Amino acid sequence: MSAPQPQTASPELVFDTLLSFQRSAALRAAIELDVFRAIGEGLGDAASIARRCGASERGIRILCDYLTVIGFLNKQDGRYLHSPTSAAFLDPNSPMCIASISKFLTNAMMHDPCQELSEIVRRGTLPDEGSVERDNPDWVEFAHSMAPMMAPMAAPLGAIVLEGLSGPIRVLDVAAGHGVFGIEVGKQNPQARITGQDWAAVLEVAKANARKAGIADRYDTLPGSAFEVDFQGPYDIILLTNFLHHFDEPTCVAMLRKVRAALKPGGRAAALEFVPNEDRISPPMAAGFSMTMLTTTPAGDAYTFRQLEAMFREAGFDRVTQHKVPTGPHTVVTGHIS
Repeated sequence: MSAPQPQTASPELVFDTLLSFQRSAALRAAIELDVFRAIGEGLGDAASIARRCGASERGIRILCDYLTVIGFLNKQDGRYLHSPTSAAFLDPNSPMCIASISKFLTNAMMHDPCQELSEIVRRGTLPDEGSVERDNPDWVEFAHSMAPMMAPMAAPLGAIVLEGLSGPIRVLDVAAGHGVFGIEVGKQNPQARITGQDWAAVLEVAKANARKAGIADRYDTLPGSAFEVDFQGPYDIILLTNFLHHFDEPTCVAMLRKVRAALKPGGRAAALEFVPNEDRISPPMAAGFSMTMLTTTPAGDAYTFRQLEAMFREAGFDRVTQHKVPTGPHTVVTGHIS
């Protein structure tokens, strides 16, 4: 076994990190200008792209060169080409396009608190409710923008929660947002009746998605706060997708107790979460999500499986398992009751 190579000091990481705001700004600008669509249509030179996008040739050249430097485009003989990433995820003509997420991930709720990060770190919390304030209108934007990113994870989650279940079932999707997870369960089980719970304005997005999926006649809504509304069970399955990480552990346990009380005997709850390893620094995306929670919630976190398992068990669940989602960075944690 060869000896580990010594690390060399370089200011490059410092420089790149302090200017990283340019990366998100450049990507969002390219999405807003429709640069990736133009390149997908074969307009590879700066002048042609500029005409297609209604922008200056100088601006497009510098923007596309920068996108090439950071890995979103390729450049050959003065022409810009898609990289595998931009072809799959940023060209609007791709069925896997997730470009809409730029609207939510770069909005003020996500971005502005980072300008005060040193003070947030000192306090250990936000000065206000952040993303968990009542009826936050940003969640309507979330529902519209983030559905394409969540969609690839819906099918695996549906298969996990439906394992061993068939026939008529009732499903509650807590904080449903875009509704794609509950809708997917409804698609996989044609006898499932889904109830989406969220703020009323957000549920309008979920209902529209249910109509598109052809299950509107089996999709009910339950508007209001997840902590205050009567869940109106009992249910066979209750989904908590991208929800628990917004709150501290006692609040999560209280919610899980409410969920358990709304389940039928033999029912199950499923949480979709960013779950870091016990070292809390790997894998990078799941571990790094704690920073998002620090800057957008008063007490949220990315919880390890050991922490989530303890919460489920404290709430009265008998068996707790984890399932890595192969199509994304998330993990499904399921809790079962006898």
